[in-house]
Amino acid sequence: MTKNKLLRMDNVGIVVESLDDAISFFEEIGLNLEGRATVEGEWAGRVTGLGSQCVEIAMMVTPDGHSRLELSKFINPSTISDHRTAPVNSLGYLRVMFTVQDIDEMVTRLTKHGAQLVGEVVQYEDSYKLCYIRGIEGLLIGLAEQIGNK
Repeated sequence: MTKNKLLRMDNVGIVVESLDDAISFFEEIGLNLEGRATVEGEWAGRVTGLGSQCVEIAMMVTPDGHSRLELSKFINPSTISDHRTAPVNSLGYLRVMFTVQDIDEMVTRLTKHGAQLVGEVVQYEDSYKLCYIRGIEGLLIGLAEQIGNK
């Protein structure tokens, strides 16, 4: 019997309050809006376990086309929990990380759009410069710049 194999990771999902603001922020990082839609009805609630629901979604894609970020704004039912300002050592999903060409330029640009550096930009050996920022709505975003053998 052949073992069923994983094909790819499809996307990472993040629930937000303002879909428009989140789209603008992730476009500033360099993602492109692939599509936007409303998902609603009993069938969708059977997937999530929330019953009848109405969710606005936006699919963002990285420039290479390999990774996607699904932004969701729940209209019904409303959100019931908020983990956006949880510290880095909290359990559960917490951040998404992007590799960028110039981390210092990206941090400068994103701080002009309300992002805040969590700690500092640090260099890991001769491989990466890394940092965390709090972006739109306090979302934790990791940034990495490969150095050395680019």
